[in-house]
This record gives sequence, structure tokens and C-alpha cells, in this order.
Amino acid sequence: MIKDVFVKNRKKLLEKVEDNSAVIFFAGKALTKSADEEYPFTPNRNFYYLTGIDEPHHILLLKKVNGKESEVLFVIKPDLERERWYGKTLRQNEASELSGIEDVEFLDSFEAVVNRLITAGDIENLYLDLERNSMDDDKTTAEKFASKIAGIYPQIVVKNIYNIISEIRMVKSEEEIEEMRKAIAITVEGVEALMKNSKTGIKEYQLEAYFDFVCKSHGVKDYAFKTIAAAGENAAILHYSTNNTVIKDNEMILFDLGAQYKYYNADISRTFPANGRFTKRQKDVYEAVLRVNEKVIAATKPGVKFIDWNNQATEWIAEECINLGLIKDKSEVRKYYWHSIGHSLGLDCHDVGRRDVEFKPGMVWTVEPGIYIAEEGIGVRIEDDVLVTENGCEVLTKDMIKSVEDIEKFMAQK
Repeated sequence: MIKDVFVKNRKKLLEKVEDNSAVIFFAGKALTKSADEEYPFTPNRNFYYLTGIDEPHHILLLKKVNGKESEVLFVIKPDLERERWYGKTLRQNEASELSGIEDVEFLDSFEAVVNRLITAGDIENLYLDLERNSMDDDKTTAEKFASKIAGIYPQIVVKNIYNIISEIRMVKSEEEIEEMRKAIAITVEGVEALMKNSKTGIKEYQLEAYFDFVCKSHGVKDYAFKTIAAAGENAAILHYSTNNTVIKDNEMILFDLGAQYKYYNADISRTFPANGRFTKRQKDVYEAVLRVNEKVIAATKPGVKFIDWNNQATEWIAEECINLGLIKDKSEVRKYYWHSIGHSLGLDCHDVGRRDVEFKPGMVWTVEPGIYIAEEGIGVRIEDDVLVTENGCEVLTKDMIKSVEDIEKFMAQK
């Protein structure tokens, strides 16, 4: 994306920050795997959202002092010897061109700059990205820095910027949506490759490899999440990802997957018969899920509250489960469906932001009803990605076929 996008993102963030404050974001670093081997680096998504830079160790400092806004980007000082081994790092002018930040300094000046900013009395508050999933998680770089600031500068109030930037990120720009369209197009092509090459007698990961090939051929370096390739009864395990079971005749296989394009994600689920033909029972369950999928999409529009949307979807699934003879009362629906109908999608697959929201134009959500019947070896989930528009929604995954007739016709051509 062009640097103007990141300039706008920073502007939107600073509008929500109190005056006489600073905001700091860390790019992050790769974790050590073993010995001198590291896990692949992926940038902190909030840092990337504000800079467009995907190298480790860099730091972004935003300031708002007496109503005047300014910004500094701190980057790694070039180490020519290290670059002989690992490649060239971003130069100051390159960082400026990518991010639109004119003031680019080296990392070794970061703490001195922060010290001057605080001791001069310019700021009263310091905002940091203090995202945390549980008390058991290791401390992040931002949390460690927060502790350091609190110990050295007790007069500074440390605040959490995470919820503020999460709210901003929920509404996507046109440029972000375009990146997601590309990720979705690659994913659709990959699912079509799965259908074309599906057969019984092979392992789930062998079929999965066709999706991987399509992604790699488009330059995809990472996925939205670990691919779920679940045949038969495995499809009743929500986050199954072992993917090492032999696919049997007359089994369906559920794929939940997504390519990641420039850190923006697709998330699609499709379920199809491995041999290309649905049995009567498989068709009945599949079409029940599809009816809910289409009803939920039709109900997606601005002003709708997520909680109402989710509850209505559960109601519809319960009705279908009764019709399928699975339950007698709607209160029993959790035996065959136990997740929510969808989630926000963007730079993260399960993207940031609260669930107790009203839909707004520019939000992207997944719609993913499912019915899982372990005792029958049947699990069906049909997931689409939808963009909330001014008057309703656009199905970004509309090019991925999902009717029984279209799936059987497509698979018959292989």
C-alpha cells in the first residue's frame, strides 16, 4: 500500500489520544526456536498498520504536545558484516519512503529521546500497546517497557492504546479491502485446486498440499492460520489441524483455510464430498447449513448488533437441527453447534475489536455456520467473508462456489 494510507492511520490514532501524550509501538522480533535458529518473524500488526514496515526491532514514537503532532521512527543502524550473512536492513530513506515519516533516527538514540521528552515536561501520558490474552502469557516488549517507565518516571501515567487502535482497525480503508480481495482470490483458487484433485485413499495433508502449492505460486509467505483439513468425523473437531488421516470413500472433507497477502487475511470454509458426490444425508445436512449461511449474509447490514446477529444465527441453526432430527428442542443446539457465527477479519484472522458492536460500513466479517454430527461422521461448515456496505453487505468470497449442484458439477470435471 502507498505511504499515504499509513499517514492517515497515524492521523486517526492521534485524534483519539489525549494532548501532552506520547505513543510508542514496537515492531517486535523473531523468537528463538533452538540454538541459533529463529521462528519466522512477523511484525506486530499495530506497528505495521501505522508504518507499513515489516522488519524487526524498529520503534515508532508519536507525540501530541500542546496540540502539535509529530512522529519519529527509530530503525536499526546498518551492520555491514551482519548483512553479509542475513541480507540488507532498511535504510533511513527507505523507511521514510515506506512510512511517510520524515524524522527517522537510529535505535540507539531511542531512550535518550524518550528521556528528554519526559524530563522536559512535554508529556503527562505514555500510551503503549498492552495487549494481553491471559495472565500466563510472557511479558511483551511493551509491557517490559511500561514497567521500566513506571520505575524511573513515576510522574508519567502509562495508558493502554490497544482498545483505541483496535476500534480504528475494525473499519477498513479501500486500500485494505483491496489487499483482502487479493488474499481471497488466491484462497478461492486454492480451494478449487483441492476440489479438482480430491480423491479417496490419500491422507488429508496430501490433499492440503494442492492448496499450499497455489499459495506459494502466488508468493504467499504465510497463512491466515494453520489449515484445517478434516475428513469424516474429524470435521466435528472445530480446530482440528493434525491433517494426517486417510480420506475414506463416501466421506466429506471440511477445509477451513486462508491465504495471507501483505499481512491481510482471507478466511474461507468449504465442505465437499471427497469422491465428488454427496450422499442423501450429507446433502441434507449441507443444505441446512447453506440456508443459514445465506440468511445470515442477507441479515448483515449497518446498524445490526453483533450479539443480535449471532443469536439469530444460532436460532436458525437450531431450527435446522430440529428438521434434521438431531434435537427436539432449540435449547439442545449446542450439541451440534458451539461457536459464534463469525468474527472480524483483517490484519489478524480473528481481527481486533470488541464483539459488542454495531456493524458499520467498512467492517469485514466472516459468516460461518456449521453443524457437526460426530456420531454420523459428518461435519459441515460454510464460511464466507463479507464487507459491510452502506445498504447491506458485499460477499467478498462470492466467486467460491457453494451449492450442492455447483460443487458436484465442478468436481465431475476433474
